[in-house]
Order: sequence, then structure tokens, then C-alpha cells
Amino acid sequence: MTTVIPDLRLLRVFMSVVQQQGFARAQHELNMSTSAISTYMSQLEAQLGVVLCHRGRGGFSLTPKGAEFHVEAQRLLGEVDGFERFAADLKGDLRGNLKIGMLDGIVTDTNLPLDATIAAFSAARPAVHLHLLLGGSNELQVHVLNNRLDAAISTVQLKMNGLKYNPIYRERHNLYCADKHPLFHVRRVSESDLENHRFVGRASWNRAIHMRHGMRDTQATANSVEGQLILILSGAYIGFLPVHFAQRWVDDGRLRALAPGTMRFDLSFAFIERQSRSNEPLTKEFLELLRQRIGSEA
Repeated sequence: MTTVIPDLRLLRVFMSVVQQQGFARAQHELNMSTSAISTYMSQLEAQLGVVLCHRGRGGFSLTPKGAEFHVEAQRLLGEVDGFERFAADLKGDLRGNLKIGMLDGIVTDTNLPLDATIAAFSAARPAVHLHLLLGGSNELQVHVLNNRLDAAISTVQLKMNGLKYNPIYRERHNLYCADKHPLFHVRRVSESDLENHRFVGRASWNRAIHMRHGMRDTQATANSVEGQLILILSGAYIGFLPVHFAQRWVDDGRLRALAPGTMRFDLSFAFIERQSRSNEPLTKEFLELLRQRIGSEA
């Protein structure tokens, strides 16, 4: 029985082409001509005995088998990268790439000192190329599971099998309205006062999660904290925002927290890794540096 094990160089070309959505767009990243990329792709398809993608006037797209292969290629290359880092660490020559995902809207949170963590990590590992990807909670978890990311820093509403969640800190959220909203000048707002006003929710939360945070129904959704802020600032909706993120607009008189004594909750942040890769040296070092700085800020 013959086992088909594609050349890793061909796999990396394939991954770049998919990420860039075409041969021409992948030229710069790969430092190759389109003809060279086409040759490599043809070699990979010949090794596998299947067509992986359509290319031509209709644009680039993966075939159904190509899409399946892409998922497994991500997983395999993630494992290979982790092994290469492990082998380099054995001889004290740790280098390569570290891909970290982060939730949007956390740059204003002084309780999560990511800038200081990155500075310390870069000083300790100057040969490591750090990649940052911003995204939503569910998206980041899927990317870690598929090895597109080595780790992610995010809130967690729904956990996924195969991932390890390392708790790091909690983020306070209050309910806000804008200066254009009828409740802005109401001195004391009770929970019953909120029933006739429209809520903006989060696309990554299901109805049960919204209800857990006091929102029976939502009339708008956003897939990012910034999107929620825009909808709230319109004056048409009220909604929850991280306190650190909203503070600038509170100081400017554009937002007000409603019933902050009761309409509030904390979300747990975690450093998320794939369970099978949780002992890799770079991710362990980054997590340790982050925990040290969160501890010093407390």
C-alpha cells in the first residue's frame, strides 16, 4: 500500500495561495512568480491525485476535496511548526513564528497589559516573528482548533472540545445608553424601565446567553465591540460594553451607564490553546509573561 505524504514545501505554497485567494496575490508572500506557483500546485495535485482548486477567468476557488484538504493541511502544518519550535528549544535556538489571536476592543484595557507582555516577549525572543490576528470569540477558537493560530486571548461563552482554556482575568461590562437616548437624562433607571427600549446584542451570543445578561430580546446585533458602540451612540439602542472601552465616551458626555449597581456582569478572559499543543515553549513563555504582568498590575 502506497502512502501519499505531500512535500511540506508544496503544502506551504498551497496554504499561502488559499490565504491570499489566488496565485497572483500569493506572489509577494512566497517570493515566486505565478508560473512557479502554478508548477508547485500542479505537482501537489499530481502527488495527491485530486484537483484542489479552480483557477482561471472565473477566479480562484477550492474544490470540495480541496476544502477538506485545506483543513487537514492547517492541522498538519500547525503540528509541524510546533515540533520545529520544540526541536529548536532543545538546542537553545528558539525561533520561528508565533501566531496569537486577540479579541477586538481590548487595547483600552489597562488590566490586560498586552503591550508590556509583547515588549518583554520580543526582547526575550528577538528571532521569533510575532503575528497578531483580531477577531471574534468563536472565530478565534476555531482558528486555534484548526492550527491557524497558536493561541488566542478572548472571552469564552461557549467552550469547544480539543481546546485548553487558561483563565487570566475578568472584564467588567455595564449597560449603556447614548446622550440621544430617552433614558440618558432619567436620574434613576430601574430594570422595569428598560423593558420598552431596544437592545443591541452580540452576534456570537445565543438567546440563552443574552437572557443570562438581562436581555430578553434584541433588536440589533453586532459582531464586534466597536459595532455595538456605533449602534448605541445612534441613540436607537441600549447595550452592554466593557467599562474600559466605554470610558472615553462617558468622559465626553456621550454615554451613560444605566443602573450600574444591577445591570452589569463580568466576562472571564482565557488564554486559549489546542490541548495537544499546550506544552509548546513559545506559547508557554508568552502565557507566563502575560500572567506576570497581570499580577503586577493588580
